[in-house]
Amino acid sequence: MIIRPEHQGIGMTSQRTRERLIQRLREKGIRDISVLEAMRNMPRHIFVDEALASRAYEDTALPIGHGQTISQPYTVARMTEALMQGATPETVLEIGTGSGFQCAILAKLVRRVYSVERIEALLDLARSRFRELGIRNVRLKHSDGGIGWPEYGPFDGILVTAAPTGLPQQLLEQLAVGGRLILPLQKRQGQVMLRITRTVDGYQQEQLESANFVPLQGGTI
Repeated sequence: MIIRPEHQGIGMTSQRTRERLIQRLREKGIRDISVLEAMRNMPRHIFVDEALASRAYEDTALPIGHGQTISQPYTVARMTEALMQGATPETVLEIGTGSGFQCAILAKLVRRVYSVERIEALLDLARSRFRELGIRNVRLKHSDGGIGWPEYGPFDGILVTAAPTGLPQQLLEQLAVGGRLILPLQKRQGQVMLRITRTVDGYQQEQLESANFVPLQGGTI
């Protein structure tokens, strides 16, 4: 990744401010050193509107337009850590590119990321941010995320950044044996974050913690 002065930040986007965020992530239980390093070195402030840059290193979700948000840093770190536990995935499919921040974190940790976004305007912004940062191991697609990207499957990992109301069968089918799917699931009592591991015989499901994501929607705009 190219480190430019505007990526390093000043004031509320400075390295000192980022270090405070990393400390908060540690206090909340994030232990994976590679995930913490990726979070430390990724300039989150370039993934939000300039008017919100001073809040980029708060541990909170922020609006990015089109009714979408950039996820809370803890959530990004937690989902990434859950995906990385066990064998490091070679290829990861992300459903919901959004601002591009989660995708950029994944790109620091795995060989190739495939990311699908239904809102073309957000995809165009994310593509320009990746170009600015010199991130070259990401492939993007404007499509309905629920379909996944079967041409490049099966994937070692799949990470979904919006909450479906049921387990997406097409995504489960694109998971390699031994691969892990991390997603928030909307249930009657609220959302829960799940890790689903594909085995030779089927799927193993773990409930990680409560979650709060925008709904997973179909179609494209």
